[in-house]
Amino acid sequence: MSSPGLQAVVSGLGQSEVGRRLFRPAIDLTLDAALAAIEDAGLTPADIDGLSAYPGAGHSRPGFGGPSLVAIHDALRLNLSWYGSGFEVPAQMSAIISAAMAVTTGLARHVLVYRTVTEGSARALAKGNARAEPGQSAAVSAADALDLTGPAQWWRTYGVTGAPQWYAPYLRRYMHDFGLTREQLGQLAVSARIMAARNPKAIYKEPIGLDDYLSARMISDPICLYDCDVHCDGSTAFVVSGADLVSDLPRPGVRIEAVGCGAGPRMYNDQLLDFWFGAPAAKQMWSRTDLRPADVDVAEIYDGFTVITLSWLEALGLCGRGEAGSFIEDGRSIALDGPLPLNTNGGQLAGGRLHGLGLFHEACVQLRGDGGERQVADAEVAVVANGGLPNMSCALLTRSK
Repeated sequence: MSSPGLQAVVSGLGQSEVGRRLFRPAIDLTLDAALAAIEDAGLTPADIDGLSAYPGAGHSRPGFGGPSLVAIHDALRLNLSWYGSGFEVPAQMSAIISAAMAVTTGLARHVLVYRTVTEGSARALAKGNARAEPGQSAAVSAADALDLTGPAQWWRTYGVTGAPQWYAPYLRRYMHDFGLTREQLGQLAVSARIMAARNPKAIYKEPIGLDDYLSARMISDPICLYDCDVHCDGSTAFVVSGADLVSDLPRPGVRIEAVGCGAGPRMYNDQLLDFWFGAPAAKQMWSRTDLRPADVDVAEIYDGFTVITLSWLEALGLCGRGEAGSFIEDGRSIALDGPLPLNTNGGQLAGGRLHGLGLFHEACVQLRGDGGERQVADAEVAVVANGGLPNMSCALLTRSK
């Protein structure tokens, strides 16, 4: 069964050029992706009556936020009956979930969803490696850099200034409790490059071996360089439509079978109760469908850091708790022809940090049978997991009949 009351289909897909440092305005990339998604759905901008994005305007980190809803609304001359965006939400996929709820409740018929990043260019500009383009900022705001409110006043006292330091203690504890080795963990990075070699848009297509992984410099022990995703520029867009409106789609639709976006009793990065960050969201998702983990044909799981992927594999029930290391240790289980093909576009470790919705896009590509050299045979069910500490969400997608 589908989620109670949730009747939504991804009717159109679009993606801009993707590159390490494109130095193109974010709105240009967004419009490329948006117009492609609208055309793919067999619609025109005049048909779009909803607009949804993550994180929306006002985020201070250069290259992270993408253009505002107002900018896209104006550029496409949309007539909207519903719109929304936000940062303090259940991860990047909240934009998809919100769109699905909007079409289900009749607030809109066809919602354009987008996520745009230009972090690759922004980081180069911040380092002084390139000239800033008009409208681009090279500096993080002083307020963000000096923020000592809330939990930051405790983290920064101990030198915790970024995400690698948030995750390293969780990974180290997991290694202690369950015997995970770096050789096992490294298979995620090795596999990502193998998958990326089949993706024309991937940032890093060159293969790496386990020795390359083990000799890479440490970022925050035990997290090394190849445990971290690669910043890039690009935009991904979707049209989410009411299920009753898509009987004659030009391309196969993808049904949103179930979603999960629950949170446990603690959400601060340093206060979570255990290693399985997404467990509340996963539990909610599985409670809203008759499908089970064994039915999943392909998994597109957030890999901002490899530790997040481990956590989601177990939280989603795709392997047993404490068993992720043995599950991935030879790479066969997560290979394209294995029982659970994982991050088939190279994920964020090699394909590029399109910040979660690149993985959602890849799941839809797989279910539509458009994966080309990286296509999973007979893929009918895909699971997507977005986010890590503290915002998390997941979705189960099925090939529309």
